[in-house]
Amino acid sequence: MPRADLVARAAALVPILRERAAAAEQARRVSDDTFDVLAAAGVFRMTAPKQYGGDEADFQTQCDVLAAIARGCPATSWVSTILSAMSWLAGTFPDQAQDELFAGGDPRISGVFSPTGTATPADGGVIVNGRWGFNTGGHGSRWTVVNALSPEGMPTCVIVRSGELQRLDDWHASGMAATGSNTVIAENIFVPTHRTMPLPAMLEAQYPPRHNASNPYFNYPLAPVLVVNGGGTSIGAARGALELFHQRLPGRPITYTNYTKQSEAAVTHLQVGEATLKLDSAEAHVRLACRLMDQQPGPMTKRARIESRAHISYSTGLSREVVDQLFFASGASVIQSHIPMQRMQRDMQALANHAIMHPQTAMELYGRVLCGLEPNTLLY
Repeated sequence: MPRADLVARAAALVPILRERAAAAEQARRVSDDTFDVLAAAGVFRMTAPKQYGGDEADFQTQCDVLAAIARGCPATSWVSTILSAMSWLAGTFPDQAQDELFAGGDPRISGVFSPTGTATPADGGVIVNGRWGFNTGGHGSRWTVVNALSPEGMPTCVIVRSGELQRLDDWHASGMAATGSNTVIAENIFVPTHRTMPLPAMLEAQYPPRHNASNPYFNYPLAPVLVVNGGGTSIGAARGALELFHQRLPGRPITYTNYTKQSEAAVTHLQVGEATLKLDSAEAHVRLACRLMDQQPGPMTKRARIESRAHISYSTGLSREVVDQLFFASGASVIQSHIPMQRMQRDMQALANHAIMHPQTAMELYGRVLCGLEPNTLLY
C-alpha cells in the first residue's frame, strides 16, 4: 500500500478511536472490533514482508501512521506500535516460522522482552516456562514473542501461540490503561527450533537464512527498530492534545479573572505558542531518528544506533511537556473523566516513563558515547 494511503487510513480512524477511548480505558484493553479495524487499515502488516502481503513501510511512514492513531487514542497507538514492530521481527525468522506467523495475511503478534522465563532444550525445540508482565496488546494477538534464558543463561527470543499462554487479569494502571498489558504465564510449552533465536544475535543483526535475507529492511539490529517504531505515539498524543485544547477554547473564560474569552488572554497565547513550537521540535527529532534508519547506507554504527534512541526519547520528553502544558492550561474542569484531555495526559505520563522511551536515561547513554565511553546497556 502506498505511504499516503497508509497514513490516510490511519487518520480516518481518529474519530472512531476517540469515541471508543473511554470504553477501552474502562475495559483495560482495546476491543476486538478495534483490533479488526486497525488490521483492515493495514496497521499491523505495514512492516511485514511483501511476500506475505506486507508493505515494508519505511520508519517515517510507521511513525506517521502510529502518530495518527495516537491522536485518537494513545493507548491504541501503543498497542499498534507493539504489534507492528513484532510483525517486522517475525520477518527476521526462518521461512518456516514466517509461513506460520504470516498465514492469512493478517499478522497479530504481541511481545515482551524481559527474559523472565526459561527455555530448556528438547527434541526439535525448547520447553518454555515463565511469566512475563506488560504483555501489551496480548488480548488481540495470535502469537506472542517472549524471551527466556537457556540453561547456559543465553537470552532466547521465542514465539509461542498466544492461546497456549495463561493471561492474568492484573493490569490496573493510571496511564495507558487501555493497552491490556497483563501478565502472561507459560507452563511447559513446546516451541520448535524455527521459532527461536538468540537475542544477542538479533541485537547485532545476525539473522538466519531466509527468503528476505538480502533485504536491508530486515537486517537492522533489533533495538533501533523497536525504539524508532515507538516514536509516533508520543508526538501523536501531543498533536491530539493540541487539537482537543483548540476544540474547547472558543467561548471559554478564565475563572476568577476579567477574561471572558480565554483565547484573548496573553497567557493563553504564550502557552499555545510554546506548546506548538515544542511539538514542532518533537516531530523534528522523530524525523531525525527515522532518517538514521531510512537513509542508512550500510550496517548501523554504534553511534547511529544510540543517536536514534536519543532522538526518540528526547522527542518523548518534549511531547510530555506539550501535553502537560496544555493540560495545565485547560482549567480545573479538565480533570473530569468525560473530558479526553485528562486521559491524554495520563497516557503520556505513562509512556514517558517507559524504560526505552525515558528521556534522561537515553540522554545519559548518548552523552556517554559522545564522551568516548562504552554504552551502559546492550539495548542499543
